[in-house]
Amino acid sequence: MLTASSVGNELRVLMIFHQAHIYDVGFFKNDTTDMIGVKSVIQRFRFPLEIMLVCVRWYVAYPLSLRHLEEMMQEHGVLVDHSTVHRWAMKLLPVLDVAFRQRKRLVGKSWRFDETYIHINGEWKYLYRAVNKEGNTIDFLLTAKRDRKAARRFLDKAIDQNGLPDTITIDKSAANNAAIEDYNTARETSIQIRQVKYLNNIVEVRLAKSLL
Repeated sequence: MLTASSVGNELRVLMIFHQAHIYDVGFFKNDTTDMIGVKSVIQRFRFPLEIMLVCVRWYVAYPLSLRHLEEMMQEHGVLVDHSTVHRWAMKLLPVLDVAFRQRKRLVGKSWRFDETYIHINGEWKYLYRAVNKEGNTIDFLLTAKRDRKAARRFLDKAIDQNGLPDTITIDKSAANNAAIEDYNTARETSIQIRQVKYLNNIVEVRLAKSLL
């Protein structure tokens, strides 16, 4: 089984959020800079890209073991060892993470973010996630704790990769509020904090749908 130390639990969730992309093989058939890493990995394997992507997606999106995938592929006439599927995931997930992030659309300046407690890869984690006003995912982070430090870590990551928002809507979480205020002080920014419960419902609804 993949572990947090090998490819990161975050990538498991990321692939679920981007599952629409990895069935579009044309997504990988171009010569842009962000595809170089993906292509260099793909060229090392002898299996068709479609098969590798299906196996990797199933592994990260559903509670399947590597041996389950080996048996499932055999039923479809594809003979592949579970250790090979493991190598695909180890090699493909990090480069897909980079490629997907570089191709994200602009996220806007109005964010909503919240956190929830989920069971993933045999462990309970806090999933921090931000969405824009249309409900599209901006970023996310899995943490062991739910506190100001964890919220600040998520905020740093999201802003570094997506730009500075004008406003962030949160629930009544004191830790999240403190993290944003701490960020404003440390970075000399002026992110407006809105603590309005109904405005943040969109995050909770999107989280629930993603985890079904």
